[in-house]
Amino acid sequence: MRRKIGIVVQRYGLEINGGAEYHARLIAEHIVHDFDVEVFTTTALDYVTWAHHYSEGSDDINGISVHRFKVEKNRDPKVFGEIQEYIFNDEHSLDDELRWLDEEGPTVPNLIDELERRDDEFDYYIFFSYRYYHSYHGLKKFQKKAILVPTAEHDDVVYLRLFKDLFHLPAAIVYNSLEEKEIINRVSQNFHVPGDIVGVGSEIPGDLDPDSFRRAYGIEGEYFVYIGRLDENKGVPELLRHYCRLLEETDINCTLVLMGKSVIDIPEHPKIRYLGFMNDEDKFNGLAGSQFLVIPSQFESLSMVALEAWAIGKPVVANGRTEVLQGQCRRSNAGLWYSCYEEFKEICLLLVGSERLRETLGVNGKEFFERNYSWKVIEGKYAGILANLD
Repeated sequence: MRRKIGIVVQRYGLEINGGAEYHARLIAEHIVHDFDVEVFTTTALDYVTWAHHYSEGSDDINGISVHRFKVEKNRDPKVFGEIQEYIFNDEHSLDDELRWLDEEGPTVPNLIDELERRDDEFDYYIFFSYRYYHSYHGLKKFQKKAILVPTAEHDDVVYLRLFKDLFHLPAAIVYNSLEEKEIINRVSQNFHVPGDIVGVGSEIPGDLDPDSFRRAYGIEGEYFVYIGRLDENKGVPELLRHYCRLLEETDINCTLVLMGKSVIDIPEHPKIRYLGFMNDEDKFNGLAGSQFLVIPSQFESLSMVALEAWAIGKPVVANGRTEVLQGQCRRSNAGLWYSCYEEFKEICLLLVGSERLRETLGVNGKEFFERNYSWKVIEGKYAGILANLD
């Protein structure tokens, strides 16, 4: 008899193509081959306010039943920012941290109630993202059948007292990277909790057409790409400052192409092209035609776009201050990392000037992806974790 799995995540939808929410959808759509899967989530699309967007109730997305619950209250960014500033910088109580959790949201008590009502139907619940309401209260209530995919970043949140005990509760933890596991083990001492370093695979198109991307967007000459949200937490303003300075100091002939939704100002320069949000076809075609991918993010538990670049044989240039990114570059031998402008400058000049180096790193990346992040490997690890819990 097939076991039944409930996946619980803060947002879920075809429009969400990054982060823990996309991660959760990919896992759901792949483990459904071996398990009966249903998803429990919110009606929110916006991760800043949790504003109501999707219809409440049940829907079918790519063959999986998705149950949506309306968030009880929208997040007020001003109020949330004030309580977050307080708990990160001042002496505070556990009650203050619980208030922070409530303000962060998404507050969905009805979702937790529904899990409890249908508890006997499910063998396990997989909760994505430790820092949100649904995971905190879900792990508290369903410890013995709760599996946590923390998607933890090395930021101030992971050190809150609120979560030190929480990491002891799940039946198992599915980590994204060795660095994420080390951080959580260090702050919580939860060494006894079983689990594995798994991560997630990627959906890689079979046919790539870089020339169609160039024609569609008028891209001429050599270029490298950034893919993802353009905001402060992703390190994009620093990337733009570094590249503008590099363009002033050198005669580097390479365009920075930016793909993704932006909440920051983009400098006007002929060697910086902002293309906005990309569908998957254009994203992969653009990545395939690039010289390398740059990831300036300050906070990551796993960079899915790095895995996508390696899957198609492209090198990665990463923010070395982010332990996960540096660790992935080291283990794959498929990326270089920087911690200051001078290192960024030398890496860019080196990669732009050496096709052989780019090809070598790309080959290493493809082998690393196939060895660790092919769907056969990912699905096998999930099946192994669940089998060990039975």
